[in-house]
Amino acid sequence: MSLKKQTIAFSETGQFSKLFLDYINGEQQLKHFYAYAPTISSFETIIQDRASQNINRQVLVDVLLEQHKGLQLSSCQTANISALKEKNAFTVCTGHQLCLFTGPLYFIFKIISTINLAEALKKKFSDHTFVPVYWMASEDHDFAEISSVNLFGKKLTWNNEQAKGAVGRLTTTSLDPVVEELKQILGESENANELITLFTEAYLKHPTLADATRFVVHQLFKEYGLLILDADQKELKQEFTLFMKDDVLNATNHQLVQQSIDQLATLGYSAQVNPREINFFYSKEHIRERIENDGDVFQVLNTDICFTKEQLITEIELHPEHFSPNVVLRPLYQQYILPNLAYIGGPGEIAYWLEYLNMFNHHQITFPVLMPRNFALLSDERTSQTIQKLGFTISDFFADADVLSKRFVTDQSEGKLSLEQEQEKIAAAFDDVLVKAVAVDQTLKGTVEAEMQKALNSLKNIEAKVVRAEKQKQETSINQIKKIKSKFFPEDSLQERYENFAPYYVKHGKAFISQLKDSFYPFDLKMLILEL
Repeated sequence: MSLKKQTIAFSETGQFSKLFLDYINGEQQLKHFYAYAPTISSFETIIQDRASQNINRQVLVDVLLEQHKGLQLSSCQTANISALKEKNAFTVCTGHQLCLFTGPLYFIFKIISTINLAEALKKKFSDHTFVPVYWMASEDHDFAEISSVNLFGKKLTWNNEQAKGAVGRLTTTSLDPVVEELKQILGESENANELITLFTEAYLKHPTLADATRFVVHQLFKEYGLLILDADQKELKQEFTLFMKDDVLNATNHQLVQQSIDQLATLGYSAQVNPREINFFYSKEHIRERIENDGDVFQVLNTDICFTKEQLITEIELHPEHFSPNVVLRPLYQQYILPNLAYIGGPGEIAYWLEYLNMFNHHQITFPVLMPRNFALLSDERTSQTIQKLGFTISDFFADADVLSKRFVTDQSEGKLSLEQEQEKIAAAFDDVLVKAVAVDQTLKGTVEAEMQKALNSLKNIEAKVVRAEKQKQETSINQIKKIKSKFFPEDSLQERYENFAPYYVKHGKAFISQLKDSFYPFDLKMLILEL
């Protein structure tokens, strides 16, 4: 599979927030909200800084071995797990929800970006080991966000009325009809059958969504040494109990994060998270609910579960697995249990991490390098040829479809559609009239200006009608423009945030992932446009 590649600056896409653009551009006003810039030179510093923080590597390795039990490990995975026992081994990490059939394309992009970063660091710092890690967001409880996927223009939905609590603990017993529907959509090609086999074994032969997701990701990326961690594990949370007690008893993190949010607000940036006085959920069986302090009582919302202060401390000590960090504490938990150098994420993730530096500094935990993942728009040869015939480039399609249609009609028209020169002539004529009229009677100024505006509006209306008439003559080409725009931005969303990887895998097989990997570079902070 040959692959053509071009890039476009993030700022030219109209798809990214000011905060994200300011971060990647190194704007001075943001620099005290992060510790290291997203450049390869930053890693020399963070390697030294991170080495001074103690990590219980044995517990981490034991958990990884247990969680990967039953999977056929590649030699590089086995080597990476073993390497993590040593102080010269570090991780680079991305996290994502347990979306059905991997969810949107950018999930695949995030993992490839993480693998590539580990490889780039190994080339630069050959006396260290760098292990790519996918942190499964198994403790999230927003089932609606992960229960559907878009494939070939169709939406598959997992209907599970019993879905409550942490999604990683959900049983997969109700997924049979969704897998059957998937089979009908994917077809019967060799690559389609390969995917169907993968998803069938994952979702119908593994008891929980966490187990199923681990199997899928492992099968897709095992040859690159990727390790998969489910941090919803008692042994790991046992390491974090002091932070749990501090958060639920002292509200320390709420104050620290809110400080950063307020400081960012003064610079014109919107808040990304809502820190609470208690940033842990109580998670047990089919519940994951917030904990609130009501005087001497700690109440688990929407349940009859409550604790006194002493009971809560005892529960944390005996059952840390019952406490699940929210979006504020999850990054701190991650950095505490992993020898982690970088977090690879999208614009939203980087935005909320920028609110956490105060909290990390307070707890004396090394803040990671915040690395933007790779972003890509995927095309194909046929679409690219159509775009060329229309007189556009792929990057033009970041503009609005109506703008593109008008530009096309204007370019293709035999006569000149714009009446801009005529408007200028009329405006000049009325300026002359205005001078003469005001010389006679100052009160005529308003009348002349009003008539001029009427004349200009009439010309604009005529211009619009001429453009519409030309559009009708060019209807086929206009429909092609709209179709391409919809392909790249389905439902006005970036393609990578809407489409699943399966259609590309069906067409290209394993080469799809390897070609993406070869095309991505972790420090190339631009939008990629790839023709597959």
